[in-house]
Amino acid sequence: MELQQLRYALAVAETGNFTRAAEKAFISQPSLSQQILNLEAELGHKLFHRLGRKAVPTEAGIAFLEKARKIVLDVENVTQQLRDSPTLGRKIVVGAIPTVAPYLLPLVLKRCQTEFPNLLVHIREDFRVPLCKAVMDGELDLAIVSMPVKEAQLDVEPWFTEPLLLVVAREHPLAKKSDIQPTDLVEETFVLLGDSSSLTSQIQRFCGEHNFTPKIGYRCSQIKTVKELVDLGLGISILPQVARSVEDRGLSYRRLSGRPPVREIGIVRHLQRYQSKGAEAFLAVMRESLQSYRTATPWSQAEGEPGQS
Repeated sequence: MELQQLRYALAVAETGNFTRAAEKAFISQPSLSQQILNLEAELGHKLFHRLGRKAVPTEAGIAFLEKARKIVLDVENVTQQLRDSPTLGRKIVVGAIPTVAPYLLPLVLKRCQTEFPNLLVHIREDFRVPLCKAVMDGELDLAIVSMPVKEAQLDVEPWFTEPLLLVVAREHPLAKKSDIQPTDLVEETFVLLGDSSSLTSQIQRFCGEHNFTPKIGYRCSQIKTVKELVDLGLGISILPQVARSVEDRGLSYRRLSGRPPVREIGIVRHLQRYQSKGAEAFLAVMRESLQSYRTATPWSQAEGEPGQS
């Protein structure tokens, strides 16, 4: 039995298809199929039901794959530990949600270049669900995501909590209103990110708690696009404090009255994954960078007097 055969079997289980598994493993489909057949012959059990183009683990396959995942993870951890020498360059892969990545990561990476010049950081920007899955699959060392995270395999370190602010065009009537209640948003058109965004889900929950469903007029893939549409007066939005910029001259950011929405951001890693010195260094810089950012941008400061941005 070879380690690569375990990886092939895991790829089939993950993709549910021999062809897609072969693409993921960078091997031809006939070669991958033959390796799985060899593995099944050695074990004396079929690992997958072949249902046309679909591959479904058998009872024996489920038991085998559970052990195979642990074996592959253990091997990867040992390899990482052996490679993690002070004399070698360090490489880590970090994921971050789109509502954090462009605002805080550049600050973190700049400090990393100064304090740990031999640390090589690769960044993956994505939504919370795929990022958490990537951490569980061993593709990411760390991920910065919004809470809550319910996956039992993940360790969560709270990073910060920030307010979510109403954002409107400066000439919008709500920009001049001294006290904005959630009910003032009932008839407004919202500009939001897509359904995969945890921020969008939180906004929809917040509106639901105040007995209305937001009227969504525009779906965007980037915060920058959301801001531009709001600036044009096409709708309103709710954005995290960290997304606020001095360049947003045409926008007004306002706190909602009552219990305004907030979000918690955390750093997740696999409970069983070896945390390299590179990952530890990156985490230390993240904590320092956040403190510097919050000192320069006090989040406790009252927001949005009428007409202010």
